[in-house]
Amino acid sequence: MPRIPLQILLASLIAALVWAASATASGSLNLVAYSTPKTVMGKIIQAWQATPDGSGVSFTQSYGASTDQAKAVAAGLNADIVFLSTGDDVNLLVDAGLVDQNWNQQSYNGIAADTVVVFAVRNGNPKHIKGWSDLIKPGVQVVTPNPFSSGSAKWNVMAAYDAQRHLGKTDKQATAYVQQLFSHVVSQDTSGRNATNTFLAGKGDVLLTYESEALASRAAGQDIQYVIPRQTMLIQLPIAVLKGSSSKNSAQKFIRFTKDAVAQDLFAQNGFRPVDPTVAKKYASKYPSRPGVFTIDDKTIGGWRAADKKWFDPNSGLMAEIERAVGG
Repeated sequence: MPRIPLQILLASLIAALVWAASATASGSLNLVAYSTPKTVMGKIIQAWQATPDGSGVSFTQSYGASTDQAKAVAAGLNADIVFLSTGDDVNLLVDAGLVDQNWNQQSYNGIAADTVVVFAVRNGNPKHIKGWSDLIKPGVQVVTPNPFSSGSAKWNVMAAYDAQRHLGKTDKQATAYVQQLFSHVVSQDTSGRNATNTFLAGKGDVLLTYESEALASRAAGQDIQYVIPRQTMLIQLPIAVLKGSSSKNSAQKFIRFTKDAVAQDLFAQNGFRPVDPTVAKKYASKYPSRPGVFTIDDKTIGGWRAADKKWFDPNSGLMAEIERAVGG
């Protein structure tokens, strides 16, 4: 039997390893996300595709209202990765058996980026809107998305409620404030992006929105002004892999990349607050802190599971009652 030279064996082995590496990296990922980060996710995907891990990996992307997107995935929309606007929407997929219940035990508690609730106002702020009490003054018209389709709307509701709690109000008083606030709401669009478009088209005096959404509008050439209230909610934006993903290895590598310095810098350049503390420090002047910032895990809320049961159950939740009361 003829002997194969060692050099040929080594060359064949190296070629096989290179082929295996490229085969592992190639393929496609399906990203299902909420509406606002479409631009920045496109940039992050391009940056990852320029790395060895992302080389040869293509993406299918779907963007829309966060809760609607989560429901679509639960109903069968193909997804490897979800980037949603609330942990509540990820929990919907946990309950459907599609996402691991420990998704929030990953780095940065499963969060890829942050933002805060802000008030977008008309040029010059003619209604002098600075704090939550200004939103319920006579004649003030408010735009916010629908809390039964939009994740940003849920953040707005919880921010309105918990701001009152941090101002010393009781649970009953804070809940009454939310109902009074919704009596001033003149439009409830399906998503945060659609609500922004409604506001920019001229409806309402103030838009409850993400800081990232306001900055995205500015980047698109819209002259939009906003106020960060002293008491505001830190919006934590979760990213997770689907348990049944056929490309789970690549999906997990991409998720890790979103939390690395390159992607965190892209988030910061495009209106989002980085979760990486080193990158966050670099952009501290762009994203001012607020003394009254709180999170969904505040003891007056108790996390997304408690908030969903109390506020967003479509039959018995407080928001269903409030919507009926105000004719929403």
